[in-house]
Amino acid sequence: MYTLIAMKFEWDLKKEALNIKKHRVAFSEAASVFFDDNAIAEFDLHHSDNEDRFKVIGFSSSLNLLFVVFVERGKKSIRIISARKATKSERSKYEEKNK
Repeated sequence: MYTLIAMKFEWDLKKEALNIKKHRVAFSEAASVFFDDNAIAEFDLHHSDNEDRFKVIGFSSSLNLLFVVFVERGKKSIRIISARKATKSERSKYEEKNK
């Protein structure tokens, strides 16, 4: 038996436009990181003052290794806050975890 859980992604369109301009990553691409079985997600202790924020490093559907900041909205909804290509140290962290 297989259970498929539908995930909903949301984001601010103005914020996405700024993110594309600054980092050249669309939030629709960033959403695909959540389907990388090897993605590394963790609580973002330093940026969780007003809400619980998380960060994830994983490969997108375009095969870019991305760093994505997000907030969970309920059990099935994820609000993407920002996304960019992973730094060298983030890439090393991903590779080390997935040896």
